[in-house]
Amino acid sequence: MKTEKVSFPGATGQTIAALLDRPDGETIGYCLFAHCFTCTKNLNVIVNIARQLTGEGLALLRFDFTGLGQSEGEFAQTTFTTNTLDLVAAAEFLKENYAAPSALIGHSLGGAAVLSAAHQIPSVRCVATIGAPADPTHIKHLLEGADYDEAGIADVKIGGRPFRIGKEFVDDLESHDSAERIAKLKIPIMIFHSPVDTVVGIENAEWIYHAAKHPKSFVSLGGADHLVSDARDAALVGHVLSAWASRYIE
Repeated sequence: MKTEKVSFPGATGQTIAALLDRPDGETIGYCLFAHCFTCTKNLNVIVNIARQLTGEGLALLRFDFTGLGQSEGEFAQTTFTTNTLDLVAAAEFLKENYAAPSALIGHSLGGAAVLSAAHQIPSVRCVATIGAPADPTHIKHLLEGADYDEAGIADVKIGGRPFRIGKEFVDDLESHDSAERIAKLKIPIMIFHSPVDTVVGIENAEWIYHAAKHPKSFVSLGGADHLVSDARDAALVGHVLSAWASRYIE
């Protein structure tokens, strides 16, 4: 695949760092990827899925949310809402410079984000989630015991790495009605989830599936871990995604 470094203004006006992966040959359509909580666009699962998608004719834009990876901004000043708006900004960038995205793909909390952002991106024809929580409040347990200072900022460790997070992030999670949002999607949805996921349990996939309207599909990832770290599992996701999304991309 051909990978190009690009950037665009995010939800808070900060510069978002992104990579656009494109096929060597004809491009059938454009997809947009949202990474997991505190992750980056360079996570192995995203790179492996990008290779599979581009090999089958689909381009993929992957980016770092504001305050993470190579993007500007302070992570402590972001919320689930700003993440969603970063996705909308990414879609606008694609529309203005290449072609509007037809598919949204989200991993873990990024899955919840694409389910939310889909309502605000008219070009989207289908949405896929990978190991996604049924509700963004699922991550609150990672922030339990946080000691917020007078500015509402706390130092926390997530996955063994230090982060500064704002109380506003936690409060904002409560403002999103997942059931209503998913029920109103009115576009095809595909749910990838591993039955042995110890970070986001398989019951989350069941909840999303029941909340969604048809056409909807579920794909079990067998023995995959939450990060889909085995390249073979990621290739499976990419291959199934390509065949499925191509059905809806004009």
